[in-house]
Amino acid sequence: MYVGVDYHKKYSIATKMDERGKILEQVKLKNDPQTLVRFAEGLPKGSKIAFEATGSWYYFYEVLEDKCPEIYLAHPLKTRAIAEARIKTDKIDSTILAHLLRTDFLPTSYIPPREIRDIREILRYRASLVSLRTSIKNKVHAILSKNGINIEFSDIFGKKAIKYLKGLNLRSCYKQGIDGYIKLVETLNGLINEVTETIKNIVEDNPQAKLLTTIPGISYYSALLIISEIGDVYRFSNARKLCSYAGLVPSVYSSGGRCYHGSITKQGSKWLRWILIELSHHFIRSSKRMERLYKRITKNHGKNTARVAVAREMLKIIYYMLRDKRVFIVETE
Repeated sequence: MYVGVDYHKKYSIATKMDERGKILEQVKLKNDPQTLVRFAEGLPKGSKIAFEATGSWYYFYEVLEDKCPEIYLAHPLKTRAIAEARIKTDKIDSTILAHLLRTDFLPTSYIPPREIRDIREILRYRASLVSLRTSIKNKVHAILSKNGINIEFSDIFGKKAIKYLKGLNLRSCYKQGIDGYIKLVETLNGLINEVTETIKNIVEDNPQAKLLTTIPGISYYSALLIISEIGDVYRFSNARKLCSYAGLVPSVYSSGGRCYHGSITKQGSKWLRWILIELSHHFIRSSKRMERLYKRITKNHGKNTARVAVAREMLKIIYYMLRDKRVFIVETE
């Protein structure tokens, strides 16, 4: 049996289909564990389930992953490209998923194992804390700007900067705001330090992540983020496919015997693409070859394009390091 599930936050529509494409049943399910497990256990042995990736797909998958081993996560963009419909309803969407699964045309997304999913949650929790801290820094800068104050501290919440902020003679409305933001940042710093220590401990027990820390500029956080986004490196047959997964390859337009290359696709893992571009300036300083590449592309296409090119080369090196279990060798010339 082939089952297509149109998953929503509170309910799901499931379409059961046989191997000839005949719809056997369409049911509406509440998204509580008991209902979903009862539904999965009622399916014949060997049944396959397909559902589309949404913001909360983890919940649906984790409830059923031990009950129905053949669960497929449909790639939303590619699924729409194959089966775009003018009339769109929950029942139609679930039917299309079942048909694509039955005919082996379902474009699937990689589902990382639970260990990797848990690591991703820890990393994204840390990223959210850092984002909150940055937002608070911007609010303090705004208060200082309203009072015509310019400070020269590189870190507005460093020890010297905080002492300076606390000593400012401001009206009470601004003073209360700055004091409150300082307390918030101190709390956030404590939480960031806690989760950073957790990440460090995970990397110490992860040979692949530890391997990546041999690359200059790659911290525990960066190494673990790269590993968690790549997952099993052996699922990529070559380095170019990994670069494509990161959205770091140029788009290609071919028509009438002519081929044009555009900007990078930006499809796939946005987190992997982001961290590699962020790390690219470290890699440029540690490699003469990357420095030459960066300067050459900067001259013709600008700095942003050059950083993307360096990030792509960096990912290729990471691919071979993980595949062959080799440490990074710093260039001496």
